[in-house]
Amino acid sequence: MNKESAEKRTVIITGGTTGIGAAVSQAFYAQGANVLIAARNDNGIAESLGERAHFQQADVKEQVHHQSLVKTALEWTGRLDVYVNCAGYSEWRPIIRVDETFWNDMIDTNLKGTYWGCKAAAERMERGGCIINVSSLAGKRGSANNTVYCASKFGVNGVTQALAKELGPRGIRVNAVCPVYVDTDGLQKALIDKESPSQGEDVGCFLGKFAIENSALCRIPSADEVANLCVFLSSSEASAITGQCINVDCGVLPQ
Repeated sequence: MNKESAEKRTVIITGGTTGIGAAVSQAFYAQGANVLIAARNDNGIAESLGERAHFQQADVKEQVHHQSLVKTALEWTGRLDVYVNCAGYSEWRPIIRVDETFWNDMIDTNLKGTYWGCKAAAERMERGGCIINVSSLAGKRGSANNTVYCASKFGVNGVTQALAKELGPRGIRVNAVCPVYVDTDGLQKALIDKESPSQGEDVGCFLGKFAIENSALCRIPSADEVANLCVFLSSSEASAITGQCINVDCGVLPQ
């Protein structure tokens, strides 16, 4: 995609202030798009990017917040081209410690929040639009102490595939990206827990060991690499790609 065509696009990114979401916000902005960044708290990323970036407070668990984001985008630029559902979190917990509060919060954030974003986008998006859901490799294989997170991400992949079929006749593409571990502040915080795969080990040592033992490239992907795939999937070069849940995992799970 050339920059001239990208400059005409408007992109909404939930969870766009930190981690992978921040990298996605930066990548689309660098391509010349107008970027509406949504999160519960403003950390100044939109202001730091420049005049083509705006921030709007949103809780992705609330359907009306997604609808408000779409309304803002349309009033701001007159169009909505890409909706990236990136808001979410991970936390490991064995089944005997999973209660209804934990279940509801993770499912409501990771799965319902993604679904409401898809719905809000689908209500107003025109032919040529694109929805991208940030899922996880945990949406393709289970792991210990991770049932709720896996359930949420398996659900995101199912939503992606189903909506690709439903929205395809309208010319709207729906895809997901499925990263393995990406070294972000959120992952660092989650892996500190002794019930996580690190079992309380130094997180840097754990990720290094994981990469060597599990990754074909002996490393894990960066947030920028996930973001670059999102930009590609939204581009005209990916016009025949929809309904796909694409691993960004340096060869941890070849498919």
